[in-house]
Order: sequence, then structure tokens, then C-alpha cells
Amino acid sequence: MTTKSRRYDDVEVGDEIPMLEIPLTRTLIVSTAIASRDYQDVHHDPALANEKGSQDIFMNILTTNGLVGRYITDWAGPNAVLKSVRIRLGAPNYPGDTMRITGSVTGKADGLIEVGLKGSNGLGDHVTGTVTLALPDAPIAWKADSGASEADTQPAKTDKQQAKADKQQAKADKKKSKKSKKGRKK
Repeated sequence: MTTKSRRYDDVEVGDEIPMLEIPLTRTLIVSTAIASRDYQDVHHDPALANEKGSQDIFMNILTTNGLVGRYITDWAGPNAVLKSVRIRLGAPNYPGDTMRITGSVTGKADGLIEVGLKGSNGLGDHVTGTVTLALPDAPIAWKADSGASEADTQPAKTDKQQAKADKQQAKADKKKSKKSKKGRKK
């Protein structure tokens, strides 16, 4: 896991992401199913999972999705923002095996990074998919035409910056309105 976020400009298409090995313990499978409020018996009761045709309990999709997110954010850092996660399940994750997640950067455009990934176990590919994420310091789309206003050439504000600017503008408008009313009373 990294505590420093990668920057958009430091990532290139083809960059490999280090493998993440996840031991598939019975405790991991049961506890994460419960944590995600998935009480299906196939995720915690071996006998009932057997009756339904499974060799044992198996990991639920919410856990897999969470582990995919962890894989990406462990590599990208705490400031990464996952924009989309598109995964497909294959071979089940049974207790006693290990899932190995690997991936690489497959796209980079418009401030977004796309990562293709695969999580495999002893039976084959458990999960395949792509994750799209934003990293800090993405390039700013500047307008080059001569008719651009000042607002068109300024970098986009964060939600927090925009809220602060809106609050300041509302305050200024209120002050202006009071002055205007005062002038009319005289």
C-alpha cells in the first residue's frame, strides 16, 4: 500500500501494477459476506453450499469488488478517485486457495486512467475487468481560442472551493443589495 498518491503525469499506458496476493481464508469469506450484509448460505454454510452444487462456501461479488478497489487504491494512493469499476466473475474463490490480482494501465485520456486487471486462483480467473480512476493533478483543459472569457481559462474548482466562492459571492450580493436599498431611502 502506498501513502503517497500517484500523479496523473507519472502514469503511462503499459505501466504494470504490482501483484496483490490474497489468502482466501474461511474467515475472510464469511466475515466479508456478513459485513456486506450478504447472508446467502453459500457464503457461510459448507453443507448447504454443497447441497446447492458447490464444493464449499465461496466469496461473494461485493467482497471481490472491494478487493479490486483495494488493489487499485493500494497502487494509486489515497487521493485516487475510482470513477467506475466494471468486473466479471469466473471461477469461484474457495477457502484454502490464494487469489492473485494483476493489472496494467490500458488507457489515459482527459484526466482519467484506465486499468485492466485479472484476479486468478487455482481454478482459473476469478475476476476480470477494468477500473477507471482519476488521480490528483490531472491536466487542465485550457481553451486556446482568442474569444475565451477569463472563466473559460481558469482551472476547474473543487466542490469545496466552489462552495466557498458561492458563499463569498452571496455575501457580496447581500452587501450590495443593502447599499442599494440605503441609497433609495435617501
